[in-house]
Amino acid sequence: MPYRDDFGRAIHYLRVSVTDRCNLRCVYCMPGEGIEKQSHADILRYEELEQILRIAAELGINKVRLTGGEPLVRLGLVDFVRRVAAIPGIDDLSLTTNGTLLARHASALAEAGLQRVNISLDTLRPERFAQITRLGRLEDVWAGLEAARAAGLKPIKMNMVVVRGLNDDEVSDFARRTLSDGWHVRFIELMPIGANVEWAFSRVVPVAEIAARIEAEVGSLQPVHGPTGNGPARYYQLPGAAGTIGFIAALSDHFCSSCNRLRLTADGRLRPCLMSEEEIDLRGPLRAGASDQELKELLTRAIQRKPQRHHLDRTLGPQDRTMAQIGG
Repeated sequence: MPYRDDFGRAIHYLRVSVTDRCNLRCVYCMPGEGIEKQSHADILRYEELEQILRIAAELGINKVRLTGGEPLVRLGLVDFVRRVAAIPGIDDLSLTTNGTLLARHASALAEAGLQRVNISLDTLRPERFAQITRLGRLEDVWAGLEAARAAGLKPIKMNMVVVRGLNDDEVSDFARRTLSDGWHVRFIELMPIGANVEWAFSRVVPVAEIAARIEAEVGSLQPVHGPTGNGPARYYQLPGAAGTIGFIAALSDHFCSSCNRLRLTADGRLRPCLMSEEEIDLRGPLRAGASDQELKELLTRAIQRKPQRHHLDRTLGPQDRTMAQIGG
């Protein structure tokens, strides 16, 4: 049974960042020159991550999502996926990726035990993709998407972070893909975290505005049960669509009351809440020889320290790390 926090929420989902490195430089995520990277010695080894996940599973964590940075830039990820998939109790293993490296890894990841992927994609226009990512090519994402489909990694969810003045004019184009291609699209409010915190507040497009635009330009939205993966999105469907439209309203209509997750940074800090700077160090005790029981107590402490909700309506978001450093 999942361990419950002090507000009665069952915590059974752990997002694990395997690297803080990324092969893109998205304008809302990091500066063009990138961010200061952790040394290889600072990043948790796969064996250390495996130990933490095995202990987490004993506490009722059954859902694991691998993130980064861009997780596919880390060597050895396929073998790590195989080892995580074999941990008793973990029955939901997924990956968030920008898709640019997915074509070369999708088949091996599926064979190793990965079940599904979320692909971050903020535009359907090649020139704009190059502008937003600074380093990327849209055709690489298309190849990754097709490889994921061929490998049976499903459902594939397409995550679009909507940024006012940057890509909000493409909301309806993404929504139409649920009709023409059966996409599961999720529109995500821009979260003011890290270096972009003050800039981001003026660029947030509330999900109510996104939904209103879709209904005005594409069609009516009917509430539905979402595809596999019990995340924070609220799902809808256009008439006749095979795909779904999800909205993740981290700011305008927060989902804190049902939050079921913890986040582990690549350098071994356990974060009870994405929107808080509080972290619990696991790397130090782990490398000092902490027992499984001692590590289990640290995981339990993180669950107990989950706040009831964030307060981005009254204060700036966390500025200690970028999203790439926390785990997207």
